[in-house]
Amino acid sequence: MKVALFGGTGFVGTYITDELLHNNHNPILLVRPGSENKISRSNDCTVNIGDISDKEIIESTINGADAVIYNIGLIRQYPRKGITFEKTHFEGAKHCIDIAMELGVKRFILMSANGVKYEGTKYQSTKFLADQYLRNSDLDWTIFRPSLIFGDPKGTIEFCTQLRNDMLNLPLPAPLFFDKLNFLNAGKFSMSPIHISDVAKFFVNSIDEKKTFGKIYNLGGPNSYNWIELIDTICNAINKSKWKIPAPVEPIKLAATILQWLPLFPITKDQLTMLLEGNTCDSSAFFKEFGIQPTEFSVENLSYLSSK
Repeated sequence: MKVALFGGTGFVGTYITDELLHNNHNPILLVRPGSENKISRSNDCTVNIGDISDKEIIESTINGADAVIYNIGLIRQYPRKGITFEKTHFEGAKHCIDIAMELGVKRFILMSANGVKYEGTKYQSTKFLADQYLRNSDLDWTIFRPSLIFGDPKGTIEFCTQLRNDMLNLPLPAPLFFDKLNFLNAGKFSMSPIHISDVAKFFVNSIDEKKTFGKIYNLGGPNSYNWIELIDTICNAINKSKWKIPAPVEPIKLAATILQWLPLFPITKDQLTMLLEGNTCDSSAFFKEFGIQPTEFSVENLSYLSSK
């Protein structure tokens, strides 16, 4: 099948591209100018160069495809550069949904995120709006909402690698965040890490599965871990011992509010808010439905952290 893939050069997109090719699909990628060298197996893909705001290039990418995967997303936004959640998560998805309907390309798969909501952070609310817009369309849609995704980033950005670089490699204790005065809950918020290869399999396996039409899948790994357990597992993977101390989140949020526009500042206020909310789900039934053996969040499967 010909599959139009938007967001094919980032962490998740690279794995989806490889999984599409592994299953004998033909990826058609829309790639920003200057990002051509990020394409996985570019000789095996059809590549269109352009911006997600350009409706003509979107139409060229979708025209003739059998399915569309929209995977464009940001970890943080830079409004001064015109890089915003609104533009990438919602407006870009809306353009693609509208054009798919105009061209009669019925199959549409959307990358969302576990925990999205209308009255959340800007990240959560723009993802939610894209979800709702697709759900109200006449397309044969499927929405995937992963929790924390881990795995070898292959030169891109990934949570565990960033955590190692920005926190665990520093000569400082690891912070166990807590909100307000609830220091007894320091580091107790939890996540359900899911391996990137499993996420890619969910996307590609669903393409021609009619039983997935009109469904939302919250994706998490086989187990949930609190922040302390996540840090300990990553530290074991990089053979590092790390002190940990309770850290009130409000002063850090204040600093992030002032400095988050700086690319080198490691975290934003919204990221801290979402971190403390936790991000867990039970996806055991979905793994069985798709015939995927889940990959554990383990020292062995985090070995990429010690090799870079």
